[in-house]
Amino acid sequence: MQYVIVGLGGQGILFSSKVLGQIALSRGERVLGSEVHGMAQRGGSVISHFKIGSYHSPLVRAGEADLLLAFEQGEGFRNLHFLRDGGMLVVNVHQKEALENERLRSYLDSRRIGVRAIEGYEILKKEMGGRFLFLNVLILGALSATVEGGVSYDEVKQAVAELSPERFRTENLKVLALGHEALQG
Repeated sequence: MQYVIVGLGGQGILFSSKVLGQIALSRGERVLGSEVHGMAQRGGSVISHFKIGSYHSPLVRAGEADLLLAFEQGEGFRNLHFLRDGGMLVVNVHQKEALENERLRSYLDSRRIGVRAIEGYEILKKEMGGRFLFLNVLILGALSATVEGGVSYDEVKQAVAELSPERFRTENLKVLALGHEALQG
């Protein structure tokens, strides 16, 4: 399984990679990963390449990712080239109408790319008082609701519980459930 995780600096992309790595290691699977930070400290692009299985290089080539996790919709659209035909995009959307763009729809359809959109900022405003710090775990919860993601809710829950700093553990588990429910419903 090849993942590309994208977003902006401070959105918890590296923590999400650690969660996926923890799950793979608990299964006895091989893990390779690499981060490209860019301007991460200033809210710039962050990309994490992550592979589970018998691969030799941590970088995911364009057109080979099974899954693209996008914590910000613009970063998700900019990095669609990483997805293989038939791949899956799990994306945090803040302008849902962007997914209705005719050219984008045509591109996604021609490559058979599935899209699972979650309005993460709205959920976090409503349920967490606008604490966007938890966006990464919300997206992991959404991922756990997809068959294509290759991870179960219970696996993600266990890894998040083990890796979360104690002061955020309870809230992370609450947000994980919110993300899972948002895509299940």
